[in-house]
Amino acid sequence: MNVAVIGATGRAGREITAELVRRGHNVTAIARHPDAALSAPLVKRVAGDVADPDGLAKLLTGHDAVVSAVHFLDCDPAKLVRAVRAAGVSRYLVVGGAASLEVAPGKKLIDQPNFPKEYDAEARAGIAFLDYLRGVDDLDWTFLSPAALLFEGPRLGTFRLGKDMLVANAEGSSISFADYAIAFVDEVEKPQHVRQRFAVGY
Repeated sequence: MNVAVIGATGRAGREITAELVRRGHNVTAIARHPDAALSAPLVKRVAGDVADPDGLAKLLTGHDAVVSAVHFLDCDPAKLVRAVRAAGVSRYLVVGGAASLEVAPGKKLIDQPNFPKEYDAEARAGIAFLDYLRGVDDLDWTFLSPAALLFEGPRLGTFRLGKDMLVANAEGSSISFADYAIAFVDEVEKPQHVRQRFAVGY
């Protein structure tokens, strides 16, 4: 496949790029500073601006899928969706956040008293992004929410999937960026959650 990764220099973007390459896909790594993106034979690194939907659309044209791995405070979902539409790409996958996941029926993670205040603004922007996507019916979008803790760790290849509940175990709620990328690229290759959010964790 030909896959465009917007925000390819971030931790999630780099791991998703690496996982795509590991499976033999061609990747267009898009970032403000593309030299920091993964350097590999199947990777084309290009400069792009999420605030310029027309310019971004030109970079996205001709791809089978678009991945958005941009911080929510740094982007506007309407502009990103506009760019994907203009490029004629139907498949759009978003690196999501955990804040909107439920820890119990009707109780979201972000509303818990121990939710870190320093993540509040980014988390609320992520919730708004997901709400926006839920009103999009002309793209095959997917939003993958990670566990509460995303960390630099080993690529184990073992994890559990969920839907709207936080995925957790006796040790808490966590997933390595590498294993998150496996679940993400699985969805790129074989869509199982079209126009849905789903979750992953150990």
